[in-house]
Amino acid sequence: VQLQASGGGLVQAGGFLRLSCTASGSGFSIEAMGWYRQTPGNQRDLVASITTSGVTNYADAVAGRFIISGDFTRKTAYLQMSTLKPEDTAAYYCNVAWRYYGRTNIKNSWGQGTLVTVSS
Repeated sequence: VQLQASGGGLVQAGGFLRLSCTASGSGFSIEAMGWYRQTPGNQRDLVASITTSGVTNYADAVAGRFIISGDFTRKTAYLQMSTLKPEDTAAYYCNVAWRYYGRTNIKNSWGQGTLVTVSS
């Protein structure tokens, strides 16, 4: 399973960006998709996730400002980021939890990072 992410860029504080991530491959089903972010020298932290049943989870730092959604018929997840702050500046990584049809073990795949820069 491969992921293609897009939508990062440079935005002023208070602005808006929308990230998208699409999974591709064959013979698999998605359990959940999510976004993580990482700054130099720090660990990669969860930003938001969504299951195929629509259950969402957000980091406290983004709750109320970011919205994650999924169109799983298109194997795509979106992250709408509003009221962006300079501290949101990071590389954002898409993640998908998936399994092969007929298998029970869940695998994880990562997309390439997309850089989000918020200027003050």
